Amino acid sequence: MKLFSLLPLCLLFITAIFLSNDPDKKVVLNSSLVTYINGIKQDFSKIPQDRKVELDKIAEFIQLKVNAKEPVQLTYICTHNSRRSHFGQLWAATAAAYYGVPRVKTFSGGTEVSAFNERAIAACKRAGFDIAKASEGPNPLYAVNYAAGVEPIKAFSKKYDDASNPQSNFLAIMTCSQADKACPIVKGAAVRVATPYDDPKAFDGTAQETAKYDERCKQIATETFYVFSKVKVVI
Repeated sequence: MKLFSLLPLCLLFITAIFLSNDPDKKVVLNSSLVTYINGIKQDFSKIPQDRKVELDKIAEFIQLKVNAKEPVQLTYICTHNSRRSHFGQLWAATAAAYYGVPRVKTFSGGTEVSAFNERAIAACKRAGFDIAKASEGPNPLYAVNYAAGVEPIKAFSKKYDDASNPQSNFLAIMTCSQADKACPIVKGAAVRVATPYDDPKAFDGTAQETAKYDERCKQIATETFYVFSKVKVVI
């Protein structure tokens, strides 16, 4: 009798071990990020319909990959890979974890190389990301954490075709008009979608600087979470 009474506990223990080794299990996000996310989810209805048409193309690409149980590779591209493309990469990784969408890998790049801008980093920190500088120099490497027990995102400025980014079978998401015009064709991309955002750089050094960076961070977060909310997870 005692043996049979212990069986359910053994099964629970085995299940717990299995889940702890499952790379696609739903992770626990930073509590401050969860608070931020609960706020932006209320704004899905405020996204203009013409924007949703383009955003839905991203959701469709993700859904096709999920249905086929294939890797979902998303590369966010702007001119300098310093602000908007980093926002896109970080929020996409966070949204995939939040909604439990498996096999998602997010990347970013530019048509030129500069650095992950300190003002954009500050906006990400205010939103709830834990960010630590991992190297020095003109183009530092940053470790970005959005959840416990998950490998940090390595954030630094690079060209979109950098060796650390996927070279084929990825979705190219153009986050600025300049990069959109400069790259009418993105080599290796399976699909290319343009969702340009205004550059908060225009407000650097002004009284509106912080507000505009937070506004752009929030807009990209809102639209990215809208995209992932449309994806149905296939078990």
